[in-house]
Amino acid sequence: MYIDSHFHIWSLARGDYDWLTPQLPSIYRDFGVADWRAQFGQRGVSGGILVQAAPTGAETTFLLEQAERHADVVFGVVGWADFERDDAPARIQSLAADPRLVGLRPMLQDLADPAWITRPSIQPALQAMSSAALTLDALVRSVHLPYIDALAQRYPELTIVIDHAAKPAIATGHDRDAWVQGLRALAAYPSVYCKLSGLWTEAAHGAPVSVVEPWANAALDIFGVDRVLWGSDWPVLRCAGGAQEWFDCAMSIVASRGQDAVAKVFGANARRAYRV
Repeated sequence: MYIDSHFHIWSLARGDYDWLTPQLPSIYRDFGVADWRAQFGQRGVSGGILVQAAPTGAETTFLLEQAERHADVVFGVVGWADFERDDAPARIQSLAADPRLVGLRPMLQDLADPAWITRPSIQPALQAMSSAALTLDALVRSVHLPYIDALAQRYPELTIVIDHAAKPAIATGHDRDAWVQGLRALAAYPSVYCKLSGLWTEAAHGAPVSVVEPWANAALDIFGVDRVLWGSDWPVLRCAGGAQEWFDCAMSIVASRGQDAVAKVFGANARRAYRV
């Protein structure tokens, strides 16, 4: 059975998804755990990691409640916390007391300063995460990778997962060199993992899923099959195409590297990165 290392749910009535607007008609509605399970359970996915989609403490509470209700399939929650608060370390320590919380994700791609994560005021929160054995999900692009490199060097005990393989500009290819160089630098740290997820939505609108293959293979070449995790990015995936298309494409790419690779990328690596 497989593990989805990255899926979302949301309820529009909660009102804190600023990025989620009617201009995204394929995903502008409520999605629950049952919707995700209906898409991927039939493909052998036995459970997954539920990842935040709004930068609020209320979102984390909502996800933890859903994880409790669906404990059979939600193996862990990557939530959000305000790293800039004076009491951030204490807050993180309190959150970490809940065994369902396996990580935190500041939404770095939405912040104006690409170096935000390296600010001195943020370091106590990161140290608290490291001490609590929480995984940092890095929602980043190529411009952020040098700053994630600095974190990996500073906090060798902090597990870092690069979401969506750092969202390369597949539609234009303009940042490929910086993307490759940034990932290669991070791959030197054994504490850093890379998610094979979210790539199709970085391609041009209407592009077939096959356009992601060179990028997915590059991520696998750089990190190896021991530190790549497959994720659906459901339901954001719907902006690009269908669940079956992405699952089959990713499975074909990974299976070409051997059945051991499938067991690792589609399961064992997620268990290790999130300690589930």
